[in-house]
Amino acid sequence: MSITVKSAPTILLTGASGVVGQALLERLAGCDVVCLTHRKPVAGHRVTGLRGDLTLPRLGLDRAAYDDLADRVDVVVHCAAVTGFSVDPGRTNDLNVRGTEGVLAFARRAQAPLQHVSTAFVARRDLTRDAYGSARPEVYLGSKRLAEQAVADSGVPANVIRPSVVIGDSVTGRIAQFQGLHAIAGALLRNALPLLPLQPDTRIDFVPQDLVAAVVAGLVRSGTTGGEYWVTGGDAAPTATRVVELARALGESLGLEPDLPRFVSHDMIDRLVRPVFMAALPKAQRRRLDDMLAMTALFHTAEPFAGTSHHVPGVRPLTTGDLEDAFTASMRHYARAKGLTSPSEVAA
Repeated sequence: MSITVKSAPTILLTGASGVVGQALLERLAGCDVVCLTHRKPVAGHRVTGLRGDLTLPRLGLDRAAYDDLADRVDVVVHCAAVTGFSVDPGRTNDLNVRGTEGVLAFARRAQAPLQHVSTAFVARRDLTRDAYGSARPEVYLGSKRLAEQAVADSGVPANVIRPSVVIGDSVTGRIAQFQGLHAIAGALLRNALPLLPLQPDTRIDFVPQDLVAAVVAGLVRSGTTGGEYWVTGGDAAPTATRVVELARALGESLGLEPDLPRFVSHDMIDRLVRPVFMAALPKAQRRRLDDMLAMTALFHTAEPFAGTSHHVPGVRPLTTGDLEDAFTASMRHYARAKGLTSPSEVAA
């Protein structure tokens, strides 16, 4: 289905302070963007912030403000979500499910199409084990599936965009908030990753934030709805071995001496590491291990994800080389931000 969109539409954007939201703002030049924010204010050229709450009736706005906004908005882009694996399940479902239902009600009132950002990992339906401790990816993924179902049942013209793990900008590496993959590769740079619970040939599917932003912006401007877009590395995603090699090469270029971790199974972690070492670890380190196990479990996929982002006008598929360069740029930015580089490297 195709909808006529103004050349300079007014867009309601949720999650504007997040990773995808921040990258998307750079791609929406020429549009009037209203950013519904709960905590962090967002402003810029033709960008205005509006304080609200997706979990409240009328998005936390009074009736007059809600109706005024609905009368002005041409397109809704929904990026806001709880993405952490250790967040309370009630809070996760409040924002990811009830929040999406509130956004759908607004889009229906505004008679505006919706671009709904989900996750490619909704395809992982076998994460039912309890061995991740405080990290529960199945709670997050369950909430995203319910949100997608709400979109499908709503009757609102919509696209569903499913990115895999999002890393920083493909050139600068900059990102609004570092993600789990940054933490894992960062631990390798610090020589704090002796074991890595992955098979060496497992594909590590990630995409740079500017690709996700280009897909969403392209869909906004095309007016096309009714599609599902998998923004993934797919067949081009590098293996775990290659990602480790890239991180080590970067570390060496920065004057660090990272050792290669040993690839092990999750079963080995459960049988040997947890019973012997977990109780002695500080709480923060136990949580980091739980988060790493949950993150690496997402990559245990028999087949590569589909990749359909190139179906969006103006977007081309990324090669393995593109993804490797983006990973290196992202981790170089991480190393600078975390003080893992020399003063001369930071100034470069």
